[in-house]
Amino acid sequence: MTDTAQSAPATDPRLLDALREQVQGDLPRTIADLAGLVRIPSVSWSAFDAANVRRSAEAVAELARDTGVFEEVRIVRSAVSGDTPAGASDAQGTEHDGVELGQPAILAVRPARNGKPTVMLYAHHDVQPQGDDALWETPPFEPTLRGDRLYGRGASDDKAGVMTHIASLRALHAQFGDDLDLGIVLFVEGEEEFGSRSFRTFLREQKEHLAADVIVVADSDNWSTEVPAITVSLRGNVTFKLTLTTLEHASHSGMFGGAAPDAMLPMVRLLASLHDDAGSVAVEGLTAYDAPVPARSEDELAADAALVPGAKPVGTGDVLSRMWFQPSITVTGMDVPSVANASNTLLPTVSARVSVRVAPGQAATDAYAAVERHIHAHTPFGARVEISEPDAGDGFLVDTSGWAVQEARTAMAEGWGAAPVEQGIGGSIPFVSDLAAEFPEAQILVTGVEDPDTRAHSPNESQHLGVLHRAIASEAILLARLATR
Repeated sequence: MTDTAQSAPATDPRLLDALREQVQGDLPRTIADLAGLVRIPSVSWSAFDAANVRRSAEAVAELARDTGVFEEVRIVRSAVSGDTPAGASDAQGTEHDGVELGQPAILAVRPARNGKPTVMLYAHHDVQPQGDDALWETPPFEPTLRGDRLYGRGASDDKAGVMTHIASLRALHAQFGDDLDLGIVLFVEGEEEFGSRSFRTFLREQKEHLAADVIVVADSDNWSTEVPAITVSLRGNVTFKLTLTTLEHASHSGMFGGAAPDAMLPMVRLLASLHDDAGSVAVEGLTAYDAPVPARSEDELAADAALVPGAKPVGTGDVLSRMWFQPSITVTGMDVPSVANASNTLLPTVSARVSVRVAPGQAATDAYAAVERHIHAHTPFGARVEISEPDAGDGFLVDTSGWAVQEARTAMAEGWGAAPVEQGIGGSIPFVSDLAAEFPEAQILVTGVEDPDTRAHSPNESQHLGVLHRAIASEAILLARLATR
């Protein structure tokens, strides 16, 4: 990855100054609006109250209307992919004619005029569950300002992405008013954290409204709080529930232990077989991607990832290659008795949730098949294997040769005061490959408002307000450059 790529010509100085002044002056309002969104616990998972996701959608729709940019703002729900190909949009309830609907998304449209390009701005307004409240230093849905960071679930991922779009559009409208010829589509999804289950249906149903020359996905990371980044690669992902069964029922561990296999024994040995002694993935058929990466030491990794004293990094090769371009496997949960409730019995069944990150360039379906083969080949003691609840999404490699990337580099340098780094991301945004498949001619820019200390998905998630300010300025500059291109 590099930060030396050629940029487009500089922005007109008067326009640049006006945009910067507008973004700066509007920042208190932007932060207040972000705090208002954080107060809505819009967890999109099926076990949580869907009314909160609806409230969040309505709040975002109102913010979109207030920008003054759009001719039309709608809240749309589409069928969960696989239930029906099209025609099941509805603004109320969870079902329509017996079809399960996804969570509400916001779609706002301003058509292009006079030959100007159209830009789609993507973000999502749903959030991860807060997890254990005891691990939060402040209430997860009460936005709290400490120093230069705003704390709260979704403060960064991705309600700050939503506000980046809203605030940049406010600045754009202040400068251009009704003379704006740039086409703009705002698409704010409501279930990205729940697997974007209706995403493909939504794309098919709304393709005419979503079509764009440039797609800006504001859901990624930056190099630091002072240096921006354009994400140019994403790992894919495969997740599933793994269940091993060895006994028809629990038995006394003293009477049968040492002869009858409890389910934990093959589970532990099977999970251990997924990695070699260095901690690298040891599943035949999972591939790596070969590309140069910036230098990062293991000491820097230890600090960034908060390793406890004595803990050592895993894997081999360049640190960032391990995180961006090699596969990884993580056991993210297990269904077993708690220590407090443990009894002296042989467990008949044990389940684990397994998360596989897939190197860019390998199809997620191929990776899933490789892991499935490994499981069946390495399960010991004849344990019965069940693999259920699979989910998969492909990684993505961004084409950085297009004019939109050049424009984004210039806008970021002017908005941040530092040239952007082109970086890979170890995380997954599977819908990016869906966007590329549905709109193959569009140029995709993956940007974001996170930084290495954001702690997205974790307790004490926060948004660095300096990063938010600079991200808004950069996007406003980018949109203005496209409007005058």
